[in-house]
Amino acid sequence: MMGIFVKETIHHREIDITAELCPMTFVRTRLALDRMQPGEVLKVLLRGEEPRRNVPRTAAEQGHTVLRQETGADGTMAVWIVKKA
Repeated sequence: MMGIFVKETIHHREIDITAELCPMTFVRTRLALDRMQPGEVLKVLLRGEEPRRNVPRTAAEQGHTVLRQETGADGTMAVWIVKKA
């Protein structure tokens, strides 16, 4: 018998910034994080080389934890960020 294993990171809120350009990509990410409670997880969908580098880096620089990053077949990247305490 074959089973299907799906690995999904639980998140409390999700934003799609695939149509945004820097610096708005992190501005929108930061606004979303500001509305969340410490320890909650934000899933961010983004696209493009600059946001792929800058959003996780800037979140970590501000004390948040980047749990996971995953790139889909269409080039969209998902980043899971835990809001700092």
